[in-house]
Amino acid sequence: MKIVWLASYPKSGNTWCRAFLLNLQSDAQEPVSINALNSIPVASDRKLFDSLTGISASGLTEREICRLRPRVYEQLAGEANERIFLKIHDAFAPVSDEESLLSDKATEGAVYIIRNPLDVAVSMSHHMAHDIDRVISNMIDEEYGIDLHAERPGAQLPQHLGSWSQHVLSWLQAPSLRLHVVRYEDLKREPLEAFTGIASFVGWEKREEQIERAMRFSDFKELKKQEQEHGFAERSPQAASFFRKGEVGGWRNVLTEEQVRRIVQHHADVMYRVGYLSPDGTLLC
Repeated sequence: MKIVWLASYPKSGNTWCRAFLLNLQSDAQEPVSINALNSIPVASDRKLFDSLTGISASGLTEREICRLRPRVYEQLAGEANERIFLKIHDAFAPVSDEESLLSDKATEGAVYIIRNPLDVAVSMSHHMAHDIDRVISNMIDEEYGIDLHAERPGAQLPQHLGSWSQHVLSWLQAPSLRLHVVRYEDLKREPLEAFTGIASFVGWEKREEQIERAMRFSDFKELKKQEQEHGFAERSPQAASFFRKGEVGGWRNVLTEEQVRRIVQHHADVMYRVGYLSPDGTLLC
């Protein structure tokens, strides 16, 4: 079997889509627990890497880890009896002249979720407990990543993201990748059409009632309720909660004019390309 990647820049709706897919796959009469989301693993999970390679990533350089990651996904796919979903925040990138980080051999396709970078900045600020200006600086940094050059190994392998624009383009322009692109805003505003598109892409021909039930069971209010009652293993220790508001356009009540200007200045071309900016510079979401 092969892997379908659930890819996104952080805080763009990846966990929401994972919850939808698990509920759709389960087709049960009650919501899947949010703490069962680990059945869709994170591609950068250090334990996954260590167990499949038999090597501790803590003893390797970042370059050595990157060179081995395609082998990890090939082994994972080769041992699977059914399609695998993997969450990934890395930018799409080559690890050599011959292959990408994902491994073409192991990959069936990818769902790439995009969210307005203005809302991403606000959400990441809360998730990471960083001030918004620092988050904006990270989002325009071409060398930005998660756990890069860490002094102590964390739960995640190093992940190179680049700037928000670089990240989006790396996936949209990925060579020979079967790709389904969905915007966070469309998942909110036209959910039945958007989620049906995801289900169709992964080859699940489900009835409308099944899709609507999975949407209801993965609704933001349901996810937030479960987190409040049972906690969520993926919540950052710095964050008060993982599921906060999930708004579209919430940035309008938070960001200063200068912060908006800074984000748009650096990401205007890609924001225009994916429908967040009009040709005359009007913000559309």
